[in-house]
Amino acid sequence: MSRALVERRLFDTAQRLRAAQDELAVLDEQLAALAESAEEARVRSLVSETPLAHREHAEAQRHVDALERARRNLQASVDALRASQDELLDRLLADDAATS
Repeated sequence: MSRALVERRLFDTAQRLRAAQDELAVLDEQLAALAESAEEARVRSLVSETPLAHREHAEAQRHVDALERARRNLQASVDALRASQDELLDRLLADDAATS
């Protein structure tokens, strides 16, 4: 693979990684807020012992669970992008070592 192609892929990977990390930060904030809301619904459900409060808690918890799955998937993407970036950097360094 040519150096120019490696550099272009490295640049693209770095941009995608930065965007995914930004998205992960936003998702973490949303998850924290939603988890807090679900915990409040859980407490209300325990205190009131009504079917409505129980449903509200169950629904809030389903949203938290879905967001946690999305976060795990996004974290896996970030990890894959980091691995790809490391591989491209290794190629770049190997090319530099070979030409020296």
